[in-house]
Amino acid sequence: MGMKTYLPKPNLDQRKWHVINADGAVLGRLAVQVADILRGKNKPVFTPHLDAGDFVVVINADKVILTGKKETNKKYMTYSGWKGGEKYTSVEQVRARHPEKLITHAVRGMVPKNRLGRVLMTKLKVYKGAEHPHAAQKPEALAPAK
Repeated sequence: MGMKTYLPKPNLDQRKWHVINADGAVLGRLAVQVADILRGKNKPVFTPHLDAGDFVVVINADKVILTGKKETNKKYMTYSGWKGGEKYTSVEQVRARHPEKLITHAVRGMVPKNRLGRVLMTKLKVYKGAEHPHAAQKPEALAPAK
C-alpha cells in the first residue's frame, strides 16, 4: 500500500475576503495577483480542480494604468456571430463607459475556461470608486503587485 493523496475538503467557512486598491496599479500585474487569490494558489492546500480560493474586492478600477501605448492602441473585439458583426473598442472607450470591465476581462483570461473558471469569477467584485458594499465581510487590505 502506497501513500494516500491528500484531498482538501471544500470548507466554505475558511474563505477570506481581500480588498485591493487598483489606484496606480499596472493592469496585468494586478490581474495575475487577483487570479492567483481566486484560484487559491497562495494556499498550501491548492488543488487544480477544486475551488479553494478567496473572495477579492477591487476598488478604484477606473485608476488602473496600462503601460506603453496600450491606452490608445489596444482594442477589445466582440463578435455578434453575423457576417461583418465585429466591433472593436479601445481601452479609452471601455474606461469611460465601464472601467470595471478592464480588470474583469484581464482576470477572466487568467482563470480556467470551464465550469470552475465561471465559479471563480463569481468571487471577484470590482468597483470603479473607493466605496464597496462588502464591509460586513471584514476584508483585509492587500497591496497591489508592483
